[in-house]
Amino acid sequence: MTGSEPLSIEEEYAMQKTWRTDNDKCTFIILSKEAQESAEACDIYDNSKMIGDVNFYLNDHYNPHEAELEVMIAESECSGKGIATEVLKLMMHYAVNHVGVTDFVVRIKETNAASIHIFESKFGFQETERSSAFKEVTLRRGASDELKDELQQWTRSAKRVNYQKQ
Repeated sequence: MTGSEPLSIEEEYAMQKTWRTDNDKCTFIILSKEAQESAEACDIYDNSKMIGDVNFYLNDHYNPHEAELEVMIAESECSGKGIATEVLKLMMHYAVNHVGVTDFVVRIKETNAASIHIFESKFGFQETERSSAFKEVTLRRGASDELKDELQQWTRSAKRVNYQKQ
């Protein structure tokens, strides 16, 4: 989990409804893929399969192409299975290729060694700041050609499903 506060699954349901209309953020809801035989069999509107979310925010007025990433796996039985890494690959690919993001930043609680490790070891982020007041570590990574190539490789089998309001 990055710097966001933990929310209950009910709070996540309520919050995700407002995110569809915001221009400065993008949210993907993370669904459990257990017991799913194929993407076609997955009911993306079944909220009982929701296990968390991944977001990016375009909130740096000095660099409008910088995205602040957040990921949260709300269901404890789904933590530690590589899901956060997988969805971050998809979100970063989307941000670079569909929104024009050129830089990424994350702010992570300094006690969250697992998240810091994911961003440093899996994605090549580097620490740029530490805040003793917020007890957070700030990590950054530019969307270099190397990262773009890696994102393309990581997501080559992904299928995009557009949300349709029911």
